[in-house]
Amino acid sequence: MSMFCHQCQEAAKGTGCTVKGVCGKDETVSNLQDVLLYALKGLAFVAQEARKAGITDRQVSEALIEGLFATITNANFDKAVFISRIREAISIREELKKHLALKGVFLPVQGKGRLHPSIDFHASTEEEMLSAWTVASFLAIEDPDVRALRSLVIFGLKGMAAYMEHAINLGKNSEDVLVFMERALAATIDDTLDANHLTALVLETGKYGVDAMALLDAANTSTYGNPEPTTVQLGVRNNPGILISGHDLKDLEELLEQTQGTGVDVYTHGEMLPAHYYPTFKKFPNFVGNYGSAWWKQVEEFEAFNGPIFLTTNCLVPPKESYKHRVFTTGEAGYPGCVHIADRKEGGKKDFSALIALAKNCPAPTSLETGTIVGGFAHAAVDKVAPVVVDAVKNGAIKRFFVMAGCDGRQKGRDYYTEFAKALPEDTVILTAGCAKYRYNKLNLGDIGGIPRVLDAGQCNDSYSLALTALKLKEAFGASDVNDLPISFNIAWYEQKAVIVLLALLYLGFKNIHLGPTLPAFLSPNVAKVLVDNFGIAGIGTVQEDIKLFMGA
Repeated sequence: MSMFCHQCQEAAKGTGCTVKGVCGKDETVSNLQDVLLYALKGLAFVAQEARKAGITDRQVSEALIEGLFATITNANFDKAVFISRIREAISIREELKKHLALKGVFLPVQGKGRLHPSIDFHASTEEEMLSAWTVASFLAIEDPDVRALRSLVIFGLKGMAAYMEHAINLGKNSEDVLVFMERALAATIDDTLDANHLTALVLETGKYGVDAMALLDAANTSTYGNPEPTTVQLGVRNNPGILISGHDLKDLEELLEQTQGTGVDVYTHGEMLPAHYYPTFKKFPNFVGNYGSAWWKQVEEFEAFNGPIFLTTNCLVPPKESYKHRVFTTGEAGYPGCVHIADRKEGGKKDFSALIALAKNCPAPTSLETGTIVGGFAHAAVDKVAPVVVDAVKNGAIKRFFVMAGCDGRQKGRDYYTEFAKALPEDTVILTAGCAKYRYNKLNLGDIGGIPRVLDAGQCNDSYSLALTALKLKEAFGASDVNDLPISFNIAWYEQKAVIVLLALLYLGFKNIHLGPTLPAFLSPNVAKVLVDNFGIAGIGTVQEDIKLFMGA
């Protein structure tokens, strides 16, 4: 075994990737990611001790958020980034220790009372870092239940970090969330915490996941307006174009500003599709439509686009040499050999002149499809039509809602979600968010009294909107428990942002969530049983069996 990664749905053999990641990362990058996480745990622990002494450092939160985000599946494949971040985490940790020493506080690192070795871990070269992998790996946690619970917390924190970075980019922050992230990560190296304590920490992670998503929702809507029902074009024009993928709306805003009047069109891909739903972006005449579908099809779709491709966050598939020169990354995304757009300086903007210059010398995109899709049904939009929806339920026009949010992926078994959507009775409505929608958002499923049968709230973080919609319906129907509503959850997951969404739903009290196409590899049998017994978590079966189960037939 030269590596071990079990954080995503595509973990090899349903247990973990041990030679090379299915995502494409090699053993060096994978192991450096583990060592970075190890260094961040030590930093978080020391930062907690510093807080007790009245010492805080904003660099801690920045290092934790950026480091955790960079290790999300399909975000960054550049080993130089992880080497740099490991050095940074160690440097910040050691500075905190110096400040503690000045106050007469010394952390024991050997002998009686010795703390976790990550607080005294040192490495400056790649070789030294890689030599620490065996102690940094998840496999170093011997108890499978403790490993599973710590994994749930850590992967939830990774998703939370992604949402926090997007909110911070738009000027919104929460000290409470940042302090929790630090405390929770430090708790994952506390061997005194038993399974009961760790289970409570998992649910607390869900609570702060709700807070992080609410913060990002406020950041997005206060900056760009509330998403509204919108028809998005799927075809192409004859102008050269730039294709933007990922999740960061601030990057899109600055790209649209800088491409104005240049003759270059901007298209969205993957999780950037919901940007079309925001009023602010509609004022840009060169923001013309969505190109392609979910992240896993990008190799063929990026090839066909012909122009520059801009990855703002994760969901990057290792590019083919034929178009690699057209791939640009920014933020926590990165790939060796691709141009990385530097972060904006405080008060400034990112510079996209290189993308624009390249685009002008590229042919227009090759057409993949024509037509339109409709989305923009976030909580504010649903609030406006809530009385109509409630009436439709009361008069029997709508029998049940199906929350089919989450992620898409390569696994053949994900065809299940397309077939499930096709087979649903015509008096049901799908509530969706995230790239899972690409399995069914281009099907002609019609509407119910003018209400589209697929209501797309937006990106994966907009699963928060779906939760608010459910809570709004609970209020409208006067239900005592949200689980009494005609709402079923059949969610697809892939990576760590989906983990924090799941934990947030559990914290909010939602039960009987079906998760697929497979349950997470990082769950031990005992932890899986706790989720099943306490929350009704279940996998998926066949389409027809599951529809009968959900519809009570």
